[in-house]
Amino acid sequence: MNIAIIGFGVEGHAAFRYYSRPGNQITICDQNIHTQIPLQVAGQLGAGYLRELDKFDLIFRSNGVNPSLILRENPNVADKITTSVNEFLKLSPTKHIIGVTGTKGKGTTSTLIAKMLEAAGEHVLLGGNIGVSAFDLLPNTKPDSWVVLELSSFQLVDVKLSPSIAVCLMVVPEHLNWHDDMDDYITAKSRLFEHQTQSDTAIYYAASETSREIAAHGQGLKIPFYAEPGAHIENGGVTIAGEQVCQTDELRLLGQHNWQNVCAAVTCVWQITQNIDAFRSVLTTFAGLPHRLEFVREVGGVNYYNDSFAATPDAAIAALDAITAPKVVIMGGFDRGLPLDHLAKAVLSHKNDIRKLIIIGASGTRLAIELEKAGFADFILDPSKTMSEVLATTKIFSVPGDAVLLSPGFASFDMFKNFENRGNDFRQAVEQLA
Repeated sequence: MNIAIIGFGVEGHAAFRYYSRPGNQITICDQNIHTQIPLQVAGQLGAGYLRELDKFDLIFRSNGVNPSLILRENPNVADKITTSVNEFLKLSPTKHIIGVTGTKGKGTTSTLIAKMLEAAGEHVLLGGNIGVSAFDLLPNTKPDSWVVLELSSFQLVDVKLSPSIAVCLMVVPEHLNWHDDMDDYITAKSRLFEHQTQSDTAIYYAASETSREIAAHGQGLKIPFYAEPGAHIENGGVTIAGEQVCQTDELRLLGQHNWQNVCAAVTCVWQITQNIDAFRSVLTTFAGLPHRLEFVREVGGVNYYNDSFAATPDAAIAALDAITAPKVVIMGGFDRGLPLDHLAKAVLSHKNDIRKLIIIGASGTRLAIELEKAGFADFILDPSKTMSEVLATTKIFSVPGDAVLLSPGFASFDMFKNFENRGNDFRQAVEQLA
């Protein structure tokens, strides 16, 4: 086959490994003219990377490449476009596939599901948006494996099949610089459920009408979580089918927002096994993924938390609620134009436990205006360009017993390569303080 691989990041490299076999001719297409491609492999780099794609038999789309960009220049190639998720759903030797989507909590929920199934004795593979391409799962997938896929709207926008169990968490505005609007974002999420049959299962967040509507797009059995008959919080514990899995104060995950993720995972795994001991062993030991309310260390009596993954206002609000100690908060970053009024009101509601809000990045002025409109004035616009400089500012305002919380509420692209780079810089700067 004559194959175009569009985007040569993690997904593109996985696709190259998968399609590199005798008889295939591969062309790497990437907007970055400096992209390093393998020797003796054709390339279309720079401004014309999407030109003349109709000459290819197959067009592989990496997650970040919006299919509308491809079709704008090549309107007749829709049937040729595929993705790692589409190929996995088509070729997987197991039908025991769980797909997890939502705005926040996908990685945590997917990891909890995988860990609980492993604790119950199942063979489990975890991939998707969590950083492992679905292509790389195929060689290790067995007919009796359980596969858990964290799936973003970028991956779902053109998905053609649905997993046997699909989970939709909380959905709020995000990626509106990539999607046409909120309706387009919701439509992409809905595709996870669209091809489910009556023998499949659709799990949704009971408190969200949007989540309910998304799950309603297929024919799968609808089961809510955070309400009966799914897992919910009752008498201070995570409960399902009248059985308590553990008390909420035994959870290692910080914050009430993580109760939603826990209940989603328990509801999902309950459809497969009712091994309470396996559930409990995971929920009382798993402390979370990197850059998600991650405790870094204590320095001089101050606890430092890395929540760099919080790239939306709603994620930052959840972090403010989760860290109950007096705190100095680092917020701000690349501005994608999301509404900020509810974030400003949430900051105001924490005025008694926020010693100072340190605002960084390109979003600073707009966030400051919204905070002033809400009546919160205990902030500073910090012109620092490095995380070490930002932490030097936090030291001015923090005292022993406080927390310093990096929970930006914005994307990272103004000062950092990505949220991992931002979080790692924060960790390194904390270590330097010590």
